Amino acid sequence: MDLATFLVQCLNAVQYGLLLFLLASGLTLIFGIMGVINLAHGSFYMIGAYMAFVLAPHFADQFLLMLLAGVVLAAVFGFVLEWAFFSFLYEREHLQQVLMTYALILVFEEARSLLVGNDVHGVPVPGWLAGSVPLGELMTYPVYRLFASGACIVLAVAMYFVVNRTRLGMMIRAGASNRDMVRGLGVDIKTLYRIVFAAGVALAALAGMIAAPMSSVYPGMGGSVLIICFVVVVIGGIGSITGALVASLLVGFVDTFGKVFFAEYSGIGVYLLMAIILIWRPEGLLTRRA
Repeated sequence: MDLATFLVQCLNAVQYGLLLFLLASGLTLIFGIMGVINLAHGSFYMIGAYMAFVLAPHFADQFLLMLLAGVVLAAVFGFVLEWAFFSFLYEREHLQQVLMTYALILVFEEARSLLVGNDVHGVPVPGWLAGSVPLGELMTYPVYRLFASGACIVLAVAMYFVVNRTRLGMMIRAGASNRDMVRGLGVDIKTLYRIVFAAGVALAALAGMIAAPMSSVYPGMGGSVLIICFVVVVIGGIGSITGALVASLLVGFVDTFGKVFFAEYSGIGVYLLMAIILIWRPEGLLTRRA
């Protein structure tokens, strides 16, 4: 492998890892902080991808505006969804959480089939991001992939600042540790959790919108990312945003270079990584406080 090819694969690994972090961070908020096993999280990713497909013709090259509109719609949807369904799950057993969120997967898939059909769709890359940059004399790298990586980095920094440096983040961390104590201090824990859930849905949908121009938009696409999201959350440490970032990048590199060097066995690389890390640190790489 020459240097240019190695650099391309490194960029692919970082881009995949950062996009995976954007998706997994939403699950970290919902599963790690709120304690809800949300099997429907992959469906929020799918909803974001289909929103990109539906909204793209109406926004032309105003891609950033389309992303903003999609995030707002997803956050409102998440807010209503938490009020209607998830707010009843916090004190219930995990089996009930699994059954209800699996039922939501079926509902979302059927709604998707009725609204947009079962065809595979593509979302065009906006014109101002359609070029490529040279890597060496023979290779180039798409500008859109660099944009996706940059957007995920900006969002990761913003998320870290909100969770660790703001009053809202302080309440979220306190509510994750002891919701009864936070409620006793006068914080409206229901509204707080509703905001956290809406943020988790918006992050997953945003990941789907960003990923849509790089891959096809197809039925069942949420199921293919759900398991890997749980792997990231477990590796990073349940409830840790920083841990999710580190785990996402590790998974990105293992998966990308596994497909390059061990194509036949690449499917087990990520799970082998998870097994090794959990043997070494059963609680994950970082704790909830990180």
